[in-house]
Amino acid sequence: MPVSVAAIATGPVSAYITSTANLVAENEVKVLAESDGRVAEVLVEEGRRIGKGQILAQLVRDDAEIALKKAEVRLENARLNYERAQQEVAERLISQEQYDKAHLDNQIAQQELAEAKWRLDKTTIRSPFGGRVTERYLKLGQHVHPGDPLFTVSDFDPLIAKIFLPEKDVLGLQEGREVRITLKANDQTRFRGRIRQISPVVDTATGTVKLTVEATAPPQEVRPGAFVAIDIVRETHPQAVLLPREAVIRELKDAYVFVATAGIAEKRTVSLGLEEGARIEALSGVKPGEQVIVAGQGGLKQGSAIKVIPAPEASDLRGGAGRPVRG
Repeated sequence: MPVSVAAIATGPVSAYITSTANLVAENEVKVLAESDGRVAEVLVEEGRRIGKGQILAQLVRDDAEIALKKAEVRLENARLNYERAQQEVAERLISQEQYDKAHLDNQIAQQELAEAKWRLDKTTIRSPFGGRVTERYLKLGQHVHPGDPLFTVSDFDPLIAKIFLPEKDVLGLQEGREVRITLKANDQTRFRGRIRQISPVVDTATGTVKLTVEATAPPQEVRPGAFVAIDIVRETHPQAVLLPREAVIRELKDAYVFVATAGIAEKRTVSLGLEEGARIEALSGVKPGEQVIVAGQGGLKQGSAIKVIPAPEASDLRGGAGRPVRG
């Protein structure tokens, strides 16, 4: 029987806790209108990078500027009346009550001026932090009211994901532990992250614990909202005996492989441990260096005569595997 073989090697293998989630921008807000007015200018579009405090849009300022000038005039008049009242009350020309009224009018005028300046400032729409404009809702010439959404601003650094794991899976995990993140839209896009926070409580309704995972230096093509798989190392065996996944034949609860020995196929029952990608840990039944059959073993029996031919693609038992499986 023609077969292909691969050498059994030793190396590290890990078991993973795997979950899926969406990466989201931690800092994302809808910029709302805080003043009535008509949109005079729109200065940014969706996708534009912006800095903290950068002007996004401008409302018509005419009414607010007129109100500010009126407030300045009222304050100047109230200030003069107050100064005059200070002198007159000292000379006993007016009553204390008249002086108190002039003092109060001056304070009210100061507050009215501050309010007018605030209202004028709110006609300029600014970004609360640096990031990128992801949505624009307003249009040039549109009349907006307080509370109307104008823009959505997102800061892509950091991107985080919130996952919920059973309480037993969280035991032993610590904040700062490294994780592997894979973009579900493209399995070749992989990057690292870390556990930033572990909730101190268990959700009594679901029996799960919330973990906040932060992506570290994600590739440029990864956007907020991306659906990802998150793999957390649960345990690692640094010197495991590793079998190629394609060599293992499973029957119910048992597993076995065929080992090539002097032109004969020897059937071995194996106990399996951790599984990661194309690699499976063998706890018993085989030894490093033996040649395990990886192709053509379907029709073999104990003692079948075999002829070894080159495998189409040799299994790499030491290198990085593909996507890990949950152990």
